[in-house]
Amino acid sequence: MSPNGSDRSPRRTMRRKLPQALALGLVIATATGCSANDLPRLGLPSPVTKEGPMVLHMWQGSWIAALVVGVLMWGLIIWSVIFHRRSRTGVQVPPQTRYNVPIEALYTAVPIIIVSVLFYFVARDESKLTAVSEKPQHTVNVVGFQWSWAFNYENTENPDPANQQAAYDVGTPGEPPTLYLPVNESVQFRLTSRDVIHDFWPINFMMKMDVVPGVVNKFEVTPTVKGEYMGKCAELCGVDHSRMLFNVKVVDRAEYEQHLKDLRAKGQTGAVPSGITTMGSEEK
Repeated sequence: MSPNGSDRSPRRTMRRKLPQALALGLVIATATGCSANDLPRLGLPSPVTKEGPMVLHMWQGSWIAALVVGVLMWGLIIWSVIFHRRSRTGVQVPPQTRYNVPIEALYTAVPIIIVSVLFYFVARDESKLTAVSEKPQHTVNVVGFQWSWAFNYENTENPDPANQQAAYDVGTPGEPPTLYLPVNESVQFRLTSRDVIHDFWPINFMMKMDVVPGVVNKFEVTPTVKGEYMGKCAELCGVDHSRMLFNVKVVDRAEYEQHLKDLRAKGQTGAVPSGITTMGSEEK
C-alpha cells in the first residue's frame, strides 16, 4: 500500500493479469462444446451445393462479428469493475456524471453501423440465394401434405397428370420418399402445399423455404457432391410433424434418368395433385 493510503500495488498486479484473463476467456468461449473439426463450420454441415459456401461464409461472419462485439463488451465491463472500484481505505464518493454526449452518441451510432453492415451482407446474399433462372436444367414440384412429401419430377407447380414424360414419387410418415437429383446440374424446386404451411429443408443444402397453401415459393440449387442426405419439415404442421422426413440422393445423370424410368415403369407417370389450381404468384 502506498503512503497516501491507496492500494496501487494490487491494481498494478491486476492490470498485468487482465490481458491474460481476457485471452483465457476468449479461448474458453470459442472452444467450449466444439471439436477441432466442428469449429471452422460452427455446427453447420459441409456444403454440398454450389450455393452452400455462401451460406457458410455468412454464418461464420455473423459469429465473428458477434464474438468481436462480445469480447469488447466483456473487456469494458471487467475493466470498469477492476479499475473503477472504490479504494479499500477511501470513503469518498466517486465523481458523478449526469451525461456524456459523445459517449451517448457513440452508443447510438455503433449499433446502427453494426446492424447496417449485417443487413447489407444478408440482403446481398439473400438476393443471390433466392434468384432463379428462367430455364433451369431440371424442375421438381415439391408437394407438402400432412404428413409427407411428393416429388413431381420435370413438372411445374401446376403439374400435368397427363404428361407421360414426367414422373412422381410420394411417401408416407412410415416410408419417407427419396428425392433423386443429378450432380452438377441446376434444379429448381417449386414448392406447393395441399393443406397447411410446411417447410422444405434438405439439411446439407443449407437452404430451406416455407411451403404455403395457395402460394408458389421456389429456389434453385446445383448439387456438387454425390451422396445421400437427409431432409425434413422445419415448420410445426401437426401431429406427425416429426415424422415428415425425406431423403435426398445426388447421383450421376444416367442414374437420375434411370430412376425416372423406373418410376414410369411402375405407373407413376404424370404427377400427384399439387393443390394449386391456378398459377398464383407466377402470374405476377
